[in-house]
Amino acid sequence: MGFNIVLIEPEIPTNTGNIGRLSLASGSKLHLVKPFGFELNDKRVKRAGLDYWKHVSLFIYESIDDFYARNKGGDFVYFSSHGTQDYCEIDYKDDMFLVFGKESSGLPESIISKNTNSVFSIPIYSPHIRSLNLANAVSIVVYEGIRNLRMH
Repeated sequence: MGFNIVLIEPEIPTNTGNIGRLSLASGSKLHLVKPFGFELNDKRVKRAGLDYWKHVSLFIYESIDDFYARNKGGDFVYFSSHGTQDYCEIDYKDDMFLVFGKESSGLPESIISKNTNSVFSIPIYSPHIRSLNLANAVSIVVYEGIRNLRMH
């Protein structure tokens, strides 16, 4: 059991470190698509991932095109505050690609517009915030997916 957690152009090293730790804990693989807003050897990435980082199943891509070329035929779902479907409605599957955008602006519009039937959101019930922290959003989705898979 596990997923493919995909971060498109992550910007904050501590988020990526925490998500790396989460990917290991959940039996998932971590896919990072460049450009990054930091260096992978940044001490903040390592500190957030603790000494677990060396055990993470990590894949790095030079671009979005590189990511898609190397993962043809994958089962992809996308997450955006602009999604019109609730993340609880996903038909989660083992090895599914859970794709998240960068912290400052989310997924590129080109990805959202090409995949409208596969874009989901996590409900936000306050008008005072526009999005959740990336590491928190990934955690919510991954563990909902695990709960869903365990029930079937």
